[in-house]
Amino acid sequence: MSVAAFIASQRTDHDVPHAMACRMSGVSESWFYKWRDRPPTPRDDRRARLTAAVRKVFDDSGGTYGSPRIGIELRELGWQVSDNTIARLMAEFGLTARGKRRRRGLTRQGTRPAAPDLVKRVFTAPASDLACCGDMTEIRTDEGKLYLATVIDLYSRRILGYAMGAHHDAGWSSPR
Repeated sequence: MSVAAFIASQRTDHDVPHAMACRMSGVSESWFYKWRDRPPTPRDDRRARLTAAVRKVFDDSGGTYGSPRIGIELRELGWQVSDNTIARLMAEFGLTARGKRRRRGLTRQGTRPAAPDLVKRVFTAPASDLACCGDMTEIRTDEGKLYLATVIDLYSRRILGYAMGAHHDAGWSSPR
């Protein structure tokens, strides 16, 4: 932030008059007003257009593109800009790329034999308490992963038991 931009921000942020902010910064008021009232330079215009282009590509990507990928997109559109300039603009405006989540299954082929399919892939039951099945789900939270395992009655779809924990082998509890 330049000295003049700092002086201008003091009035809007803290109600400090320009004259006082100029005196405290050691610059003349005429210099500040000359800076404030000057027309934008070609460099300022290019920077504003570049910032808008970076924001558009970032928003169009759903917030997943970082500076290298945004640079590729902008160069395809005819811009001559480096990835470092784009990274600086993104940091200045708080644009942070989100990485794509990789799907990863919990079940992997192991050395132990698979459990027998006792319900023969038929997930309905003629009466209550004759057949049940279980499922495990991984839930991503801000504090890390949470695993939820449930057992349901296949007739009534009622939850018979569940377990939650930071690991996939948590103990069982009954629903209330």
